[in-house]
Amino acid sequence: MKAAVVFPGQGAQRPGMGRDFYDQSPAAREVFETASRLSGRSFAQLCFESDEETLRNTENAQPALLTVGYAGWRALKEAVPDFLPAYFAGHSMGEYTALAASETLTFEETFHWIDIRARAMKESGFRHPGSMVAILGLDAETAQAACDAAQAATGEIVAIANFNCPGQLVISGQPKAVEAAVEECKARGAKRAIPLAVAGPFHSPMMQEAADQMYGAYEQANFKAGIAPVVANVTARPVTDPGQWRQIMASQVAQPVRWQESIEWMTANGVDTFIEIGVGDVLTGLIKRIAPDATMLKATDGPSLAATIEAIRA
Repeated sequence: MKAAVVFPGQGAQRPGMGRDFYDQSPAAREVFETASRLSGRSFAQLCFESDEETLRNTENAQPALLTVGYAGWRALKEAVPDFLPAYFAGHSMGEYTALAASETLTFEETFHWIDIRARAMKESGFRHPGSMVAILGLDAETAQAACDAAQAATGEIVAIANFNCPGQLVISGQPKAVEAAVEECKARGAKRAIPLAVAGPFHSPMMQEAADQMYGAYEQANFKAGIAPVVANVTARPVTDPGQWRQIMASQVAQPVRWQESIEWMTANGVDTFIEIGVGDVLTGLIKRIAPDATMLKATDGPSLAATIEAIRA
């Protein structure tokens, strides 16, 4: 088994997430307690008892997903301490969980920086309103042509934000341009267009203000060489020089998530197993479309964690 561990991003959150990790693993419980201490509020209560609307708030969703994902990783390592993946990766905000799991940053450091990211993104979203729409059934080249046509027609910005898997993209930008791009995509053969419940035009040039703010803040970040490389969203390649992370993680909010290319690179370099840790199975579904021959495991609740532990030990 040559494995990669992957962590989902914002949108995966749901009430009750992480409860099995908390109940079954002392190491995971310690992660929740650390998050509570750092934030001054109960993260067990936030994750287990909040409603969907509360968890959708960017300033709640991002640290909560980081906490649950890292707690799942610690629960897995508690059971199989010798397990080490070849690579880590995370989708958008999930990349921060990957930095913590890989020990590129400590959990405490990551928690601090994800808070700064969430605030910067929320503020930028207020100042530069926009939207994001998932486009199904269209290739990247055709979707890019649709975005170009929409920008020319409206004078506003719209760009591809996520290259998720074959036939699934997300566009992001200013309202009129996104609306026009959706119509252009449909005219070019898109099967569906699904608006996303987000607070701004993330992973588009509209987020450059947030990226600049984060770059200034991240001067204080202490990125280190981790226990295994993290494949970055921005480059779709593993980062081997810790000094590159400041620029990569700041620019990430204004650049597209190259998820499909990241998975393709890992499979081309020998990865045959992907383990999704945290909440839900969104990444599992995407990876099945990108690398149908890969083995998929997950640790998103008690039963799936137990099954993954058993598979690793086999």
